[in-house]
Amino acid sequence: MKNHLFRDRAPITEAGWGEIEKEARRTLRAILAARRVVDFKGPKGWDASDVALGRVDPIAAPARSTGVEARLRRIQPLVELRIPFEVRREELDAIDRGAQDPDLDSVIAAAREIAIAEDRAVFHGYAAAQITGICEKRAAAAMPLGSSHADYPGVVAAALTKLRDEGIEGPFAVVLNEQLYRDLTSRTDGGYPIISHVQRLVDGEIVWAAGLDGGLVVSRRGGDFELSVGQDFSIGYLEHDLERVRLYIEESFTFLILTEQAAIPLSTGDTRK
Repeated sequence: MKNHLFRDRAPITEAGWGEIEKEARRTLRAILAARRVVDFKGPKGWDASDVALGRVDPIAAPARSTGVEARLRRIQPLVELRIPFEVRREELDAIDRGAQDPDLDSVIAAAREIAIAEDRAVFHGYAAAQITGICEKRAAAAMPLGSSHADYPGVVAAALTKLRDEGIEGPFAVVLNEQLYRDLTSRTDGGYPIISHVQRLVDGEIVWAAGLDGGLVVSRRGGDFELSVGQDFSIGYLEHDLERVRLYIEESFTFLILTEQAAIPLSTGDTRK
């Protein structure tokens, strides 16, 4: 265990930590979407602070120097995200007695929130962390889905054609927000769910993303988008009293767009017709 998490100070047994981590992992696995369509680099460790960009900027030479040229290397800093939550000690005691139904809703809520935060940074950017999102970068190329769900497969097909025309190879994936995914799964065209028509167009998967506005068609060939993680999602200890234990989930990461042409956003209007 990493010392900076102070887990050894928490009044939590091995069984308790096991249940907490199981719920967190299960939620993160279900919610995280960007990691399924971009390259994942890491984890590099808690002490990783930045990603080298391989580029430099000229700066003024050192004082009182002659003939010296100076360049400053560019880096992309990692951002730390943390979300606190509480677990009741009576639930931890129940786990130690063998309870199979502990109330760990707070763990689930925290894991969901931080997973969505990571996804939104990748898809829509996070200016304060110097992250440009895929949809943000490609806003000018966005293709409107319109108001008829039956037209969506045609829009996806047009996006795929545009990507191929620009020299972008597959496999491709389609990422949809919660509303779109639910609607396209429930609505039919010619007796088949509309989402089945979309699936036939791509040789990759259709990904549900709670942290995405609209949709996205993206190449999965690799080398276009890079999520660099220092410390992957970890649970640490803050404090406790007689009734509750305060914990947190945290991670450090940054995101780079290497080939902006490798994705096309799908913008939505009112999809409730």
